[in-house]
Amino acid sequence: MRYRLLPASDLNVSVLCLGTMTFGEQNTEAEGHAQLDRALAAGVNFIDTAEMYPVPAKAETQGATERIVGSWLARQPRDSVVLASKVAGPQRGMAWMRGGPQFTAEQIVAACEASLTRLRTDYLDLYQLHWPARHVPMFGETYFDPSREPDMVPSVYEQLEALDQLVRAGKVRHVGLSNETPWGVMEFLRVARENNLPRPVTIQNVCNLLHRGFEHGLTEVCHREQVALLAYSPLAFGLLTAKYQDDAASDGRMTRFPGFGARYAKPYVQAAIADYAALARANGLTPAQLALAWLNSRWYMGSVIIGATTMAQLEENLGSLAVTITPELDAAIEAIHARSPNPAL
Repeated sequence: MRYRLLPASDLNVSVLCLGTMTFGEQNTEAEGHAQLDRALAAGVNFIDTAEMYPVPAKAETQGATERIVGSWLARQPRDSVVLASKVAGPQRGMAWMRGGPQFTAEQIVAACEASLTRLRTDYLDLYQLHWPARHVPMFGETYFDPSREPDMVPSVYEQLEALDQLVRAGKVRHVGLSNETPWGVMEFLRVARENNLPRPVTIQNVCNLLHRGFEHGLTEVCHREQVALLAYSPLAFGLLTAKYQDDAASDGRMTRFPGFGARYAKPYVQAAIADYAALARANGLTPAQLALAWLNSRWYMGSVIIGATTMAQLEENLGSLAVTITPELDAAIEAIHARSPNPAL
C-alpha cells in the first residue's frame, strides 16, 4: 500500500480509501466487517462514511452504515484508522433527519455528536460538509442557476464556527468540504483565514474517467491552496467496470434503484465506457483496474474512495495498486477522452 500525507494536515492516508455507503442496504453488518477487515489487512487505513448512509437515503436505514462501522471500530486500535464522516446539508425530502437537515451551528454540532455515538469513538479525524447549503449544480446537474438559491443559507462563517466548536472540543481533528465549487473552496478558506477558524484540508468530489470536471478549475485552486482531493464515484456507480454492458441485468445500484445516478444516463456515456473497457482488456487489465489506477496516477489526487458489495469486487479494486499507467497507456486514455470529453459532466 502507498500512503500520502494530505497537505495542510497530519493525515497520512492510504491512496485507496474504503467507502461504506452500501453497508446497511446492499451489505449486511457481517459483510461490512469482512470488507473492513480485508481492507485493513491490505494496508487501507482510511475509512469514509456519512450520517445519511446507506444509500439511497431513507428514514428506516439512516445511520445504519455508521453503526456497522462503529461495531467494527470498537475492536480496532483507534489510532490505526483515519476515520471520516459527513454531515448532511439542506435537501428536500429528508424531513426525517433532524426535522430537515440544515447547516446551522446547532445542527452541525448535534449531527457530529450523533455520528460519534453511532461510530463508538470520541473523535473523527475528518468531518466534512456533505454538500453546500447554497445552490450549486451537483448530482447530475450541469449549470448554476441563481434563481434556485434557497431563501435561508447559513453563512460560511456560521458553518465554520460550528466546526470550530467541534475542533476545540477535541471531537474533530480536521474539516473538509464535499461537492464544492472553486468559489466555495476559496470562500471557506478566506473566512477561515480572516477569522482564525479551521480551514478545510480536503474536498470530496466526483472524479472518474467519465467525469473529469474537477480538472476544470478545482485542480488549480486545490493545488495553490493545499486542499486534497478525495475522489468519490471512481467507477461511476459501477459503470466503468463495464458489467452493465456485459450484462444489462447485472446486480448493482443502477439496477436495484431505478433513477439512481442521473449523471450517468447522458447520451455519450455508454460509448465512452465501451472504449475504456476495450483499452483495459487490450492491456491485460480489468476495466475497473484501469479506471482506479488512472485516478491514482493523477498528480492532484489525495485518495481514491473505493466501494464494493462483494469481496471479489474489493479484491479487484485492491489489485489496481499493482497497475502502472505507462505514458503509452495514458496517451491512449487521453485519446478516448478527446473523442468523448466528460460525457457524464
